Amino acid sequence: MWYWIKTNRLIKRIFSNYVWDIPTVEKKVYLTFDDGPTPKITPWVLNQLKEFNAKATFFCIGDNIQKHPEIFQSVLQNGHIIGNHTFNHLNGWKTKTLDYIENVQCCKESIQQLTTDNQQLFRPPYGKIRKSQANMLRKEGYKIIMWDVLSGDFDTSISPEKCIQNVVRHTQPGSIIVFHDSVKSYKNLEFTLPKYLTFLKQNNYVCEVIV
Repeated sequence: MWYWIKTNRLIKRIFSNYVWDIPTVEKKVYLTFDDGPTPKITPWVLNQLKEFNAKATFFCIGDNIQKHPEIFQSVLQNGHIIGNHTFNHLNGWKTKTLDYIENVQCCKESIQQLTTDNQQLFRPPYGKIRKSQANMLRKEGYKIIMWDVLSGDFDTSISPEKCIQNVVRHTQPGSIIVFHDSVKSYKNLEFTLPKYLTFLKQNNYVCEVIV
């Protein structure tokens, strides 16, 4: 499995309509968690964030929201922001545009059933989205949020030590960091997140939500 840990500057320039980072000279970073809400794992993440007084943005799958509404509500109650991650975790490159947009809308409806706080943030699963899909979503008012640093927590072939190395080495002011509150990622996440939050605190970084 090959992927960039740190998003190349050229990619950011070519796809400048997407949000890759949030430029700032202040020591701020933006933690994001994809694929939840997930029993046991999302509540564990919330406890970690609370311990360090850190806020984050959760890109939720609509199907998981419907299955676990109480966990979804706890994300909001802890002061975090919700983003849309499609209803069924669709790969945009393999999905017809209208089907993709409909799936995003289904996720939006799942969110709206439980909160009026809709930030219109969208992250494409796998980071794979067609230009036509992106254009339609932007016309509907969505910001398409990508990332500056990929932790690699989803990659079962890497060690937890490699995962923490990925984020510590590449963090800089304004970085959007990707983690996953999913079963697949939990082994790496459980090791990495507390250590990363400690690193951020020791280096005077503040974790804020994306708006």
